[in-house]
Amino acid sequence: MTGFIVLGAIVAVLGLAVLAAGLRSPVGQPKRNAMLIGGTMATAFGVIIGGFAIAYESAPPLDLNSGGSQ
Repeated sequence: MTGFIVLGAIVAVLGLAVLAAGLRSPVGQPKRNAMLIGGTMATAFGVIIGGFAIAYESAPPLDLNSGGSQ
């Protein structure tokens, strides 16, 4: 699972780099809009992947076979 945390951090940092590059682009160009959207999506994806990896590591395992039928 540590690999997913590292992957999420790398994707989040790269997404922030694309977002910063998009903010520095001239206003009114389609490339700027694409970089802003792509950077935001990549940053969110990295944060979510890292967050789910941390939650999966820290959560206790579920035992779904111990309950009776209802």
